Amino acid sequence: MTIGSSYPVGRSTPSPPPARPLPTARVAVPLGLRLLAAALCCLVALALTAAVFVRTYPGQWLDGLLLPRAERGGGYEQETVLVGPAKTVLATFGSPTLLAALLGAVLLVGVLRRRLVAGVVGVGMVVGTVVTAGVVKSALPRPDLQIESSTTHNSFPSGHVAAATALLLAFMLVLPGWARRWVTVPGAAGVSVIASATMIAGWHRFSDVLGGVLLGVALFCLAAAALAGLRGDRESDGGPDGGSLWRGLAEVAVGLVALVGAVVIVVPALAASVQRGALVAIVVAGASTMFLVGSVVFLVRSADFVVPLRARRGELPSPSDFQKIS
Repeated sequence: MTIGSSYPVGRSTPSPPPARPLPTARVAVPLGLRLLAAALCCLVALALTAAVFVRTYPGQWLDGLLLPRAERGGGYEQETVLVGPAKTVLATFGSPTLLAALLGAVLLVGVLRRRLVAGVVGVGMVVGTVVTAGVVKSALPRPDLQIESSTTHNSFPSGHVAAATALLLAFMLVLPGWARRWVTVPGAAGVSVIASATMIAGWHRFSDVLGGVLLGVALFCLAAAALAGLRGDRESDGGPDGGSLWRGLAEVAVGLVALVGAVVIVVPALAASVQRGALVAIVVAGASTMFLVGSVVFLVRSADFVVPLRARRGELPSPSDFQKIS
């Protein structure tokens, strides 16, 4: 029965379906926090590498397996014709004149690109990396675990490799984003050459090289995080658009083709000159360097390390400062 209505008596009016909650905006993670997280990961990896390869029997044994100790003198110098070129590379890179010129180039690029603060931080990062490598090397004893292919001589981490990694990444603080992409691959290849030279010349083991790269990358992340904090970066990249995504994929493809081509050309020549263990150590060290350096450069791919003048004086930057795009 109905009374003046088409709705049946005793039935309630149907309620509308509950409204769906509005999608919440994705919270952007500040660049500084991402860099601090990356630095923490590298420091943890550095501590684990030191604990395993320096303090444990399996780690020392693996280092000795990759780079067996030579019978003469008990050193790690490899029996290959590449020893001479390797020592030349190390002597050239270790020249105080060359190092001073490279550090001066970081400052010069910083001045020309109006990134003087970033240049000073980069130079300090390189010096801090070298000092830290020396302190760790002297403070971390290498126990004698009675392994025939190992000695108690402690060389962890490699100061040469740490300095080379820090120098390369110091330029990433003063170069614009587009230039970083073109410097990363040849720069990482240069660090890999220095790392290989230290192993061929018997100056360092594989773990020393890996530790040097991790130390340089960790201090770079800390330095970049400090610059991001000075600049006041509070927002992260919103994600690449279609054009930048395809451009990035094209750059990655070109880099991979160049890397594979270099491997195809270089590895057979190395295989004919060095033992199998040393070849594995060289290839893995080079791949690790490429991965670690490439990862942190990708992390700061669009970061602008121009520190506003107000931030240098301890004042809060104005909104117009954040509109500067390198």
